[in-house]
This record gives sequence, C-alpha cells and structure tokens, in this order.
Amino acid sequence: MKRPEFKNEKLLRQALTHRSYVSENPGTREEDNERLEFLGDALLTFLSGEYLYQRHPEMGEDQMTRRRSALVDEKQLSRFAIEIGLDLKMRLGTGAYRQGGITNPNLLSSTFEAFIGAYYLDTQNIDPVREFVNGLFDSVPNSIVERRSNVDSKNLFQQWVQANSDNTPPKYVTIQAGGAPHKPEYLAKVYVGEKQYGEGKGSSKKEAEKQAAEDALARLKKRGLI
Repeated sequence: MKRPEFKNEKLLRQALTHRSYVSENPGTREEDNERLEFLGDALLTFLSGEYLYQRHPEMGEDQMTRRRSALVDEKQLSRFAIEIGLDLKMRLGTGAYRQGGITNPNLLSSTFEAFIGAYYLDTQNIDPVREFVNGLFDSVPNSIVERRSNVDSKNLFQQWVQANSDNTPPKYVTIQAGGAPHKPEYLAKVYVGEKQYGEGKGSSKKEAEKQAAEDALARLKKRGLI
C-alpha cells in the first residue's frame, strides 16, 4: 500500500526520528517521535475498534477485543511499517542501527504508531487516517487474524497468572460432555493450583479450553483484577 503524502515534512521527519538519533545529534534540535507514538497508539486503538464494530456486526465484545489485539499488536504493526517502507526511512542512532534497528519489531511498530499520529496532525482530519489504516487492516488475511486471536485468550490468561501467582501454570481439565458421536461436545475447566478460574464448552478440546480461558479473563475483569 502506498504511503500517504505529508504537507508538513517536519512532522514526517519527527515521526521517523528515534530518540537514539536525537541523543547522538544534539545540535540538530530535532524532536524524537515518542509523543507522536503516544498519539498514534490512541488513534489505532480507536480506529481498529471502530473497524471491527462496523465490519463485523455479528461479533461480541470479547471476540472484537481479541481481534483488535491481533490487528494492532507489535508484530502486525511492524509488518505495516515495512509494507509502507518506514523501515528504510527510520532515523536511528549509529548504535541502534548497528544492532539491527531497521528490523527490530519494537522500533518498527513504534515508528508506525508515530507515523499515524503525525499523519493525523498533518491532515487535522481523522477521515484520511481512517481510510489509510482501514486499507491496511483489509490487507491482513482473515485466517491470520482468526488464528492469532484464537490463541490470544489462553496466552493472556497465562500472562496474568505468571504475574499474579507463585509461577503455578494454568491447568486445563477437559472431558467429553455429550453431543452426538459425529459431533461431540467438550467441557473444559481451567485451574490455578486447586482453584477453578473458568470453564467453557466447545466442539473440540482446543475450543473448549479457549472458551474456559475467555471465561476466566471475563471473571477477572468483572472483579477489577485486569
């Protein structure tokens, strides 16, 4: 996809300027892109949510939340950055460049966020920004978003457990709970130690465990723990 043109080249230059470049070139009086990154992150969170809300009226909140995470995570944003050629335009310090900065997913995704923030300020209008990012979202194969969002709930719950327990990993207990021979139904319960955190049903063990993780996350959210 073609990178949009800027009226204010200074804004574009700032979006591409990493703090390592400013540190090594103090006499240039350049600003780094961290404030633009903050703005771009907020815009992408909103626009990805709006995109999913408009495109998928059949989806519930939990599914849209997982899909939004898949659309704007570090890996995907770094791919967008490469797609529009930001990797070759980033202004990095010598050390960051030598350490492979132009292929670093964190630097690429941060630069993309800054680019979006700068584009919004350049246009003073969210409509062209929406058109641009929706085109990028459309380019992501649905199968990739679905696969990444499906595993996200189990990963998110495991991350929460690791941060809030004594390193006891989640344990899933899954049994066949009925259904026809050709279409069984499974019930999964997820435990941390002896405590049950969630349960879910599905047509496969994998789906039931995913639903159990989603149930656990929903319960934690209701209790204000995430």
